[in-house]
Amino acid sequence: MCRNIHTLHNFEPAATSEEVHAAALQYVRKIAGTTKPSRANQEAFDRAVAEIAHITQHLLDDLVTTAPPKNREEEAAKARARAVASGRYQRA
Repeated sequence: MCRNIHTLHNFEPAATSEEVHAAALQYVRKIAGTTKPSRANQEAFDRAVAEIAHITQHLLDDLVTTAPPKNREEEAAKARARAVASGRYQRA
C-alpha cells in the first residue's frame, strides 16, 4: 500500500470528503504509476478517482466497530514517534 494512504475508519471526527478524495487520488496515482496523467488519459484518471472516492465513502459509512473512535492528534503523535524511533527522521 502507498504510504500516503492513511486509515480513515473510526476517527472522531469522521473522515472528510477531502481526505477520502486524497486517498483515492493516491491510490489511482500508485496504480497508474504516474502523478500526472497525460491529456489523453486525464478523463479516465479523474473518473477513476471520483469512482474510488465514492465507493470508499460508502465503505466508511457501512463499516461498524465496537472500538471507541481514535483521536487524530494522538494517532499522529504515535506515527511521529514511530518514525523517529525507526531512524527515518531526526528528533526536533
